[in-house]
Amino acid sequence: MNARNILTVYGKELRDSLRDRRTLVSMILIPLLMIPGIMMVAVGVSARVMSKARAEVPSVMLLGDGDSPAVHAALAANRRIRLVPAAPDWRQRIADKQLRAAVELPPGFDAALARGAAAEVKIYDYEGELRSGFAVGELRTFFNEYRQRTVAARLAARGLPAELIRPFEVRTENVAPPEKVGGNLVGGLIPYLVILLCFTGAMYPAMDLTAGEKERGTMETILCSPVARGDLVLGKFLMVLTASLATGLISLISSGATFLARGLVMGGAPAARALPGLPAIDPAGLLLVLVMVVPVAVLFCAVLLAVSLYAKSIKEASSYASPMIILIIVPAMMGLLPGLELNARLALVPILNLALVSKELVSGVYHWPYLALIFGSTCLYAAAALAFCVRMFNREDVLFRV
Repeated sequence: MNARNILTVYGKELRDSLRDRRTLVSMILIPLLMIPGIMMVAVGVSARVMSKARAEVPSVMLLGDGDSPAVHAALAANRRIRLVPAAPDWRQRIADKQLRAAVELPPGFDAALARGAAAEVKIYDYEGELRSGFAVGELRTFFNEYRQRTVAARLAARGLPAELIRPFEVRTENVAPPEKVGGNLVGGLIPYLVILLCFTGAMYPAMDLTAGEKERGTMETILCSPVARGDLVLGKFLMVLTASLATGLISLISSGATFLARGLVMGGAPAARALPGLPAIDPAGLLLVLVMVVPVAVLFCAVLLAVSLYAKSIKEASSYASPMIILIIVPAMMGLLPGLELNARLALVPILNLALVSKELVSGVYHWPYLALIFGSTCLYAAAALAFCVRMFNREDVLFRV
């Protein structure tokens, strides 16, 4: 192995790649614009949808209220709810999102309250539907207040204070710093995008430097040069790794710049809490995410080089490499699942371990034993993949497959 020859091959491939517009687009332009664009669009759309849903007065149907005019009048007077006439197809209308919720009162509801008997009110909704959930929230608030007024009236009739049934109040207060809150909200999204961009950033250069060389007929010329095959493949590998890491680095820089710009525009944490926007994350955690990405990028580049080297053309290499995105996306998406915590077993699962630990890092939580285990195990996987790539490059039946 000759370091000078490796660097010569690397420099040659780097210059050629920088002249290729497609490489520059995939390595710089896409990660530079993709993450800020996704975050801004996602936050803007979600804020608009939530604001529109909250501003909508939900339509609610009241069932079995024929003998309960008091609660009907109170509910009709609530401006946060719009009562619609009862209809027999109310279940289908809720399922079709034409009706947000329905309330069923038991027979003689007003009379039961007047004599102090227990009664049960049923609320029917579309579980998981945003506007239906808002309607249920409004209905729960209304009936809680109605119940409190009823109890207060009963106590007043007996000469007892209303505070008798409310001896204390319960309030919640967040004590976690903004970085932990922000990391918990979007911590899984950032490593997911970084992992995906590292893979896609290495895909095209890997195919171009192997299958592309075969397709252009320049592979034989390169092999005739007075450079060992191991040096050739390592030089090409460094070029692909540069593209992958540059894509990941640019994506992290754009992420940090997006969050920083958000903080400057909103004027700090108080404004950030007052306005809907991007949550705060730990900048040091973002840098450590890049360090943890390096062995994963080596793994990606080695596997892509080996797979692309086996192909006879870029089209064939693309057909081999494209399905591999699914193998990247699935474990990366698993890191987004709520309740999935990092442990010793998951720390040995490639890609998933990075997604889980990165979510902790951007929250400002540093599990150093897990970090060492993840980094070490991923380095072993990457070394095995790189050794396999070098072995494939030394096989004549792979280089000259027809």
